Amino acid sequence: MTAPPDDCLARNEWICGAYLSSRREILMDAALQHLQLIALAVLIGLALALPLALAARRWRWAAGPVLGLTTILYTIPSLAMFSLLLPVYGLSAALVVTGLVLYSLTLLVRNILAGLRAVPEETRQAARGMGYGPLRLLLAVELPLALPAAMAGLRIATVSAVSLVTVGAIVGYGGLGNLIYSGMNTYFKAQVLTASVLCVVIAVAADLLLLGAQRLLIPWTRKGSQA
Repeated sequence: MTAPPDDCLARNEWICGAYLSSRREILMDAALQHLQLIALAVLIGLALALPLALAARRWRWAAGPVLGLTTILYTIPSLAMFSLLLPVYGLSAALVVTGLVLYSLTLLVRNILAGLRAVPEETRQAARGMGYGPLRLLLAVELPLALPAAMAGLRIATVSAVSLVTVGAIVGYGGLGNLIYSGMNTYFKAQVLTASVLCVVIAVAADLLLLGAQRLLIPWTRKGSQA
């Protein structure tokens, strides 16, 4: 018995509106888990990358080890990374988040450090001459001037995390990657395509959101690009 001509699920088509309507809650739950894993990993990565970059800028001897270690971590294949973390975290969301944090450090540390190093020494000296202490100098002068480079690293790290989250499907915490993985195993075309497209949409939306935040936080770069 053949499938009805209007039953795209039974025909296993790539593009199927019936899949979207019948699996809406499943898609929303997977997308929500995807977003939660990304947000948590990027925020933790940023919290770790900032002090590491400051240490590398403050002590020249620390720059080599910090940049070298984060680069080595980035070269480890994702499956190998999760396997190494498995004995510590088990089959949990923490395993995926930790892996994403480690991968994000390379991009975040390098860009934050590059931004801090790009602050002109004359600007620092002028701020000190106005009575700025080390903390005020960092918060009011150095970090704002380092924001363009830091935001560039944050955008790349976030978009990279969107794709890397899918690998977490091997431990059951891959967000939309869970649907891609199960869809590939059963050759469920609509599920694979829909989940993949949603990953792309999330990546583009996250990048645009961070770009908008960058323009709000660093208005002088926007004026410079329009000139």
